[in-house]
Amino acid sequence: MVVIDELFNESVELLKMLISIPSLSREEKRAADLMELRLKEMGLQPGRKMNNCWVVAPDYDASRPTILLNSHIDTVKASAQWQKDPFTPVVEGDRLSGLGSNDAGGPLVALLAAFRYLSQRPQAYNLIFAATAEEEISGPNNVASLLDDLGPLSLGIVGEPTQMQMAVAEKGLLVIDGEVAGKSGHAARNEGVNAIMEALPVLKFFRDYRFEKVSPFLGPVKMTVTGIQAGSQHNVVPDKLSFMVDVRVNECYSNQEVFELLQAQVPCKLKARSFRLNSSSISREHPLVRRGEDLGLQTFGSPTTSDQATLPFETLKIGPGDSARSHTADEYIYLSEIRDGINTYIRLLDGLVF
Repeated sequence: MVVIDELFNESVELLKMLISIPSLSREEKRAADLMELRLKEMGLQPGRKMNNCWVVAPDYDASRPTILLNSHIDTVKASAQWQKDPFTPVVEGDRLSGLGSNDAGGPLVALLAAFRYLSQRPQAYNLIFAATAEEEISGPNNVASLLDDLGPLSLGIVGEPTQMQMAVAEKGLLVIDGEVAGKSGHAARNEGVNAIMEALPVLKFFRDYRFEKVSPFLGPVKMTVTGIQAGSQHNVVPDKLSFMVDVRVNECYSNQEVFELLQAQVPCKLKARSFRLNSSSISREHPLVRRGEDLGLQTFGSPTTSDQATLPFETLKIGPGDSARSHTADEYIYLSEIRDGINTYIRLLDGLVF
């Protein structure tokens, strides 16, 4: 039986190897190759689909519920502010630096260690571990592309840096493109209909409108106009104004509902880029959440999106590291956070019945 100290040491070494391999979204092949190789060296039998790897714990029983342990291997691009080589793992005391160390290498290797430990003990559920791609861009080849291959799933743990606190709700993302029509004319004469002026009440609506339902964890739906474009010549009245709105949706609404409510209230054309990144939540009464609270873990609502948005079953986002370090120069994670993450995942899941 693999012991915790051995799992921790192997997790750190795997994370160092992952850091050393550039793994931008859509460019994860080498990192996926490494994960597939390491899983085989651990005596496991991984599946592979594009740049995603997964492994099913032994003694799978279709009559039992299945838990998915998932985190991602892709990273964002390193910013110019890095003072170190982002692809060289550096350990200084308790700190391990490198691109992807915190988001989400630490959660990934801690989940794998927990999977290996839990797989050695009888459980009332099936267990699947997945290391997946394209999370940072919510791409079509992310964890959602595996759902048909994994079979029915009842619960998911999504590994993201949350300081090992429980994100029981996560805001969805809806991006809307709008277009306000006018009529072109010469700016020197009293001609045309200025689309910019026509757009002012529409933009004011998006600034001021408040949705009725407010989440206890995520607060209200938040809308931000993040771009406008109109006009190309100083002497021509613009006949069109285009704008985009970033909408962060709480779990009280689906993205489709939000869009329909907005379209019914604004006198212009709206188009949603996608409805797929919905908000997510898990009941406070779920046995997993209750066990976490018994362990002293806190619950909170997360404003950032993750793979949770594409998983159509209850999920809990939790992992070692700190979201505030994600996408920052000289990203790092503490080794003690990884060790604590392994232990906490095990304590949450070992013997769980739901």
